[in-house]
Amino acid sequence: MTAETVKAAEPAETDGSTGATGAAATGALSSDPGGPESVPWSEQELETRLRELATARYHDRHPFNRRMHEGALSPAELRTWVANRFYYQCNIPLKDAHILAKLHQPAQRRAWLRRIQDHDGRTDREGGIERWLRLGEAVGLDRGELLAHRRLLPGVRLAVDGYVNFCRNGSALEAVASSLTELCAPSIMLTRLETFPVHYPWIDPDGLSYFRARVPEGRRDGGEALAWVRAWAVTRDQQDRALAALSFKCDVLWSLLDSVELAGAREPARRETHR
Repeated sequence: MTAETVKAAEPAETDGSTGATGAAATGALSSDPGGPESVPWSEQELETRLRELATARYHDRHPFNRRMHEGALSPAELRTWVANRFYYQCNIPLKDAHILAKLHQPAQRRAWLRRIQDHDGRTDREGGIERWLRLGEAVGLDRGELLAHRRLLPGVRLAVDGYVNFCRNGSALEAVASSLTELCAPSIMLTRLETFPVHYPWIDPDGLSYFRARVPEGRRDGGEALAWVRAWAVTRDQQDRALAALSFKCDVLWSLLDSVELAGAREPARRETHR
């Protein structure tokens, strides 16, 4: 699919559908519609700004993820993270279904449908959700407990539900732009594939299959979404909305880890030994 085809098919935006992600939220637009802040950037400049924002705000910088990759998490902390991140994993296909419904072209819908299939799988024993369940079992969690979300923290539920609602209520441009954290996902997956066997050797290597699968999927999905955003965001207002949407998604991922880290801090300070 060419950029011109994608651009032509992007649904028209309305001021009322974008909530807090517009100019008022970012402070990026000038009150003078003819001022320099209203001049659109080139596609390349927009891409540079999106990549810089993602790199600066991605959750690989969060203290919890830094401790994870340094081998400083206890088994209990890892289990809390896996259990709560599972709620996010389960909601990825739901937010993608909302995005799918906003796409006007069959080729676009086929492309985005692939993301739902990546996570739900084509059968019950495949896909990203199934692979995350295997990660849960590898760290010592019960599959039934994971599926029931018995360890779900209120702050994680709030962050994830907020993201799903953002994709439900926002424009196609904003919803797709929010997915551009995928630009950074392959790197963090590779870091986990490198560090988990060293720092957490008690985790069965088969449980790391989610991370392995997401490296090529993330590269493909990030590149595809970036091409769409570049083609769709032709006015400065649209470009600002795309940046604000990506910033919001970074906040979602950061807030999820804030809740997980706080839950760990409330537990007695001890290091578990794996049995």
